[in-house]
Amino acid sequence: MQTKMWKRLNHPQKNDEAVREAAQLLLDQQVVAFPTETVYGLGADATNKKAVQEIFEAKGRPSDNPLIVHVSDRAQVESLAVEIPPVAAELMDAFWPGPLTLIFQSNGSAAENVTAGLSTVAVRMPDHPLALALLEAADTPLAAPSANRSGRPSPTTAAHVYQDLDGRIAGILDGGPTGVGLESTVLDITAEVPVILRPGGVTKEDLETVIPRVEVDPALAGSAEAPKSPGMKYKHYAPEAPLWLVEGDDSFFAETLTACKSRGERVGIIASRELADFLDHDRIIRCGSRRHLSEVAEGLYGALREFKEADVDVILCESFPETGVGAAVMNRLNKAAEKKVKDQ
Repeated sequence: MQTKMWKRLNHPQKNDEAVREAAQLLLDQQVVAFPTETVYGLGADATNKKAVQEIFEAKGRPSDNPLIVHVSDRAQVESLAVEIPPVAAELMDAFWPGPLTLIFQSNGSAAENVTAGLSTVAVRMPDHPLALALLEAADTPLAAPSANRSGRPSPTTAAHVYQDLDGRIAGILDGGPTGVGLESTVLDITAEVPVILRPGGVTKEDLETVIPRVEVDPALAGSAEAPKSPGMKYKHYAPEAPLWLVEGDDSFFAETLTACKSRGERVGIIASRELADFLDHDRIIRCGSRRHLSEVAEGLYGALREFKEADVDVILCESFPETGVGAAVMNRLNKAAEKKVKDQ
């Protein structure tokens, strides 16, 4: 399959030629990658089982993992959900379009391989002009997990998508680098008290400015039960080389680095600017300031893709506070890590 790459559009509209071509491919049961404000998504008609199956085949993704459906307006939500309860309406008013996915009771309109056989459907409205233009042009909800091979770090540029999926998908709409850098927060509003199933760009603290109480699912890393949210069951985000998550202060990180070097290992490092400035090492990817975890979130997936297996034997990665968006950062790093090194 030849993958078409459309050049970046500065002010995308649904009638732009590239958007119309991409929308027609989607209506022809093809899959097309497009940018959102979080990461690039791999889209297919969410109501068409055959089209959705193309997503799983392109990604090499297990089909028992549910997909998030992307919509352009509330009418499309109404076409998928049994109802929009008041709590959902409040959250949509506050955070849509944006990086918040809500889990509704499904009315059965979404293809069964979108919901993975569950009675619920996960829905969000992306905050990216190109994503919204494509959704409007296709005039159908789009199932769209991250546009990468399964298990790889999620893509935050069109080039990342091309690296993983060239020849496996019909097209890629280039919308430039994404902003948030991590996938959306997933909130189950079918429970009596809404539950965060996956942390993301909208934090628990953000949610509790709108609704009185939010719980966090203790099984965020996954369990043997059927997953209600993407990313709950399988290992994700892994770079090419083994990643070790280092938990301790800067001096302990430096000691860990010295120990690796003494064994003759080629070491890559993913660190905040503060830690990078403390270390004496030449293979360091800086992913923002530890004082501004939104910068770390934005740079994380690019950093995970930077080191190649041929260049390093191990990647040492800094741990971050699990406050605010740091909870999402650490959720992804825990899934990516092969090993944790802790200061005793």
